[in-house]
Amino acid sequence: MDKKIMKEGMDIIDAHFKEEGISRRDAIKLFGTGGAAMLMASGATTQAEASSSDAKGKILIIGGGLAGMSTAARLTNSLSNPDITVIEPGDLATSYQPGQTLVGAGIWDKSEVVYNTKDFVPDGVTLIKDKAVEFDPDNNTVKTAGGQTIKYDFMVIAAGVVLDYKKIEGLGIETSITTTGDHTPVSKVIGKNGLASIYFQQGSEDTWTEMQKFIADAKSGKKVKGIFTHPNTPIKCGGAPKKIMYLTDARLREAGARENAELTFFPNGGKMFGIKDYHEAIVKQFEARDMKWNYKHNLVAVDPSKKVATFDKHWQEKGEYDADLEEYTMVTKHEKVDVPYDFMHITPPMAAAPEIANSPVGSKKGWVPVNKETLQHVKYPNVFALGDIAAVPMGKTGGSGRKQYKVVVDNLISAMEGKELTAKYDGYTVCPLITSIGTVMLAEFNWASKKTGSGRNAALLPFLDPTQERWMWWLLKVYALKPMTQYGMLSGRA
Repeated sequence: MDKKIMKEGMDIIDAHFKEEGISRRDAIKLFGTGGAAMLMASGATTQAEASSSDAKGKILIIGGGLAGMSTAARLTNSLSNPDITVIEPGDLATSYQPGQTLVGAGIWDKSEVVYNTKDFVPDGVTLIKDKAVEFDPDNNTVKTAGGQTIKYDFMVIAAGVVLDYKKIEGLGIETSITTTGDHTPVSKVIGKNGLASIYFQQGSEDTWTEMQKFIADAKSGKKVKGIFTHPNTPIKCGGAPKKIMYLTDARLREAGARENAELTFFPNGGKMFGIKDYHEAIVKQFEARDMKWNYKHNLVAVDPSKKVATFDKHWQEKGEYDADLEEYTMVTKHEKVDVPYDFMHITPPMAAAPEIANSPVGSKKGWVPVNKETLQHVKYPNVFALGDIAAVPMGKTGGSGRKQYKVVVDNLISAMEGKELTAKYDGYTVCPLITSIGTVMLAEFNWASKKTGSGRNAALLPFLDPTQERWMWWLLKVYALKPMTQYGMLSGRA
C-alpha cells in the first residue's frame, strides 16, 4: 500500500480511538511495537540506535529472509565494528510472506508483497548469493553449493523451512521448494484445476484465480465443495489454513453465492487452536458461518483429474489392559477417506532443509535444537537459531521472529563479550487470524499457552478481548504490519 493509503488507514484508526476516548499515546501502548510501527509508517521518524558494544568476531548468518536480515540489521546497529556475512541463495527472500493470504483472496496484488533481498542488506554486511550445504561446527566452517568455505566465530541459523508438496501422492511433484524462488515443480500442478496454495508466491496469485472460478460456479447455481487442509507437521503461520477458508467464505457471501458452497476444514489435529479460548472462539465463528470441519484427517494423496482428495483419518482405541499400570494401552487406528472437491487449498507438510537437518547442527526431527529461551544451540555455544527452523515449542510466525531476533542479538553480543546470556524469549507468538474481509481476531499467547492480548493497559482490556473479531485489527493487519516488517524489523529497530 502507498503512503496515501497508509495515512488514510491511520486517520481511520485515530478517529476510532477518538470515539472510544483513547489518545494516540494510549493507542501505542495498546498496540505495543505495532503501534510504534504505525506511527513510523505514517510519517514519524525513528532515531538510529547508537552502537553499544566494541565486541569483535566474524558473524555468519544462514538465511537472508525476515529473521536473518533483521538480525543482521540489529547487529549492525549494536556493534561498533561489525563483521557480518549472510548466505542467501534467493533474490526475493525478504518478501512479505504474511501478505500472501491477502493475495490469495484478491485483496492485494502479488507485486505488493514481493521485495528484493539486495534492497534490505544493511550497510557493511556481505551478502553471498549461494546456498549453505555443509556444516562443520567443530571447526566453525560452512561450505556452500558454489564451493566456498566460510569461516566464522559465531553463527546464526535462520534458514526457514522447505515446503514438501512431494510428500502428497498423486501430485507428481518430486522436489521440495521454498516460499520464494523457483516454483515451477509445484506450480505446474497447484494453481490449476481447482488446486490452490498460498504458501508460495506464485501459488498465492494462482489461489485467487482458482477461487474466482469456484465462486463463479457457485454463483451460476452449481453446488460446489471447497476443502482446506492442515498437515501432520509443524507449519509456519498455523492460522493461514483457516484464514484462506474464512476469506473464501467472505468472497462467496460478497458474490451472493454462499448457499451453493460447502466449505470443510480437514486438520490433522483434534482442535482448531491449541489455546482453549481461541479454539472455542473459532468453533463459534465456524458455526456462525456454516463452515464444517473434520478433525484428525491428514491429506496423503490427490487425484487432480478426478478432483478427489484422500485423507488418512486417524483415531485412538483401547488396546490391551496393563494390569501393572491399571490402564489400557491406546492404539492408533487408520482409515483412508476419499473426499471430492471443486476447490482445495493445500497446506503442505513442512520441514527443515535436509542439508541442515542431517548436519551436526540439526536434529532427528530436523529443526535446529536450541534452548527455547536463549535461542542458543544446545551443543554449540557459538551457534544460535531463530525463526521457522528453530526447535522451539511455538514460534513459526513473523510476530515470533520479531521477539526472537532481539533475543538472539542481545545474547550473541553477550557471548562475544564473554558474559552470561540474560535475554530470554518468553514464547510470544501472535497470529492475526483473518475472519472476514474487514475483521481479524488477534490471537496472542506464550509458553504458558496463555492468551496475552494486546491490551497492556488493564483499564482498556475489555475493549480489546483478544478472542473477539475486530475491524481495528484488520486495519492493523492490512495497513500497519507490512511497513512494520519491511521498514521496522528489517532496519533492526521494530
